[in-house]
Amino acid sequence: MTTGTMRAAVIHRYGGPEEFRTETVPEPAAGPGRVLIDVTLAGLNYADLHCRTGEYARYPLPAVLGADVVGRRRGDGRRVAALLRSGGGYAQVACAETRFTVELPDGVSDAQALALLEQGTTAYGALALSGRLRPGECVAVTAAAGGVGHLAVQLARELGAGRVLGLASTPAKREFVRSLGADDALDPADPRLAERLARAGGVDLFVDSVGGPSLRTGLAALAPFGRLLSVGARGGPEEAFSVDELAERSAGLLAFWLQQVLDDRVLFTGLVGHLLRLAGECRLVARIDRTVPLSGVADAHRALAARETMGKVLVDVRRED
Repeated sequence: MTTGTMRAAVIHRYGGPEEFRTETVPEPAAGPGRVLIDVTLAGLNYADLHCRTGEYARYPLPAVLGADVVGRRRGDGRRVAALLRSGGGYAQVACAETRFTVELPDGVSDAQALALLEQGTTAYGALALSGRLRPGECVAVTAAAGGVGHLAVQLARELGAGRVLGLASTPAKREFVRSLGADDALDPADPRLAERLARAGGVDLFVDSVGGPSLRTGLAALAPFGRLLSVGARGGPEEAFSVDELAERSAGLLAFWLQQVLDDRVLFTGLVGHLLRLAGECRLVARIDRTVPLSGVADAHRALAARETMGKVLVDVRRED
């Protein structure tokens, strides 16, 4: 079957943001179990930076990156959002697996739905499934102004946390985190951070998406029987924990990976449906940091790498400048 053409942000080799080129390429073809989506908005995620360099996933080149889109499904014109497990989001047409596609209610905008699809599901799954947050507990969230973090702050409150603390690197980000309903926002670079958290009674659930030394801070800040939860982050050998260190405070070491949710269609659609209902009731609001055209993908990657953004970054694939 002959396919049409589309505009996309393409890389021909792995490397820096300068590798992106806006080009005309063939539209993807949908095989069994897949659907074509005429994309309105694509999302940027931190993992995209590692896909661009080839550290996270090495797609056949030339490649179109991007893991989440919203638009109209071909065939019936319904508004849908989809996760793309093999990239392809920074383009005017995307091919998605039907099982990773959800229909959207009228009361939630494209931008809000896209911001909640991957990062909202990650935040909720981390808190409720892996973290098993209980009402009244104290929660600390690293990178609390980021795409996952700013939703986790709101969802922790929604799930009944007694105290919500956000860690963010600049005064502007900390002010934003407080505006989300956090009881306090703290500087992760404070050398006495763990001591301050522990002295205030400790943290029951420390949600970390930064990795490295942040994991050590989290462990030191835990209250007895607390849990340290890693979300999409990694630590080196120097951050490894011994069983003795965990046993000293009867602590739990946990991790969350979105794939376990995606493997269960009922769970995935249930979580996304719940998030969309919260959004429709204005009980969960995603911050859109910026929306860039296809030609702005490189600059958006630079801003994300420099930690200059707060909330979700979007690409309007219908615009080129």
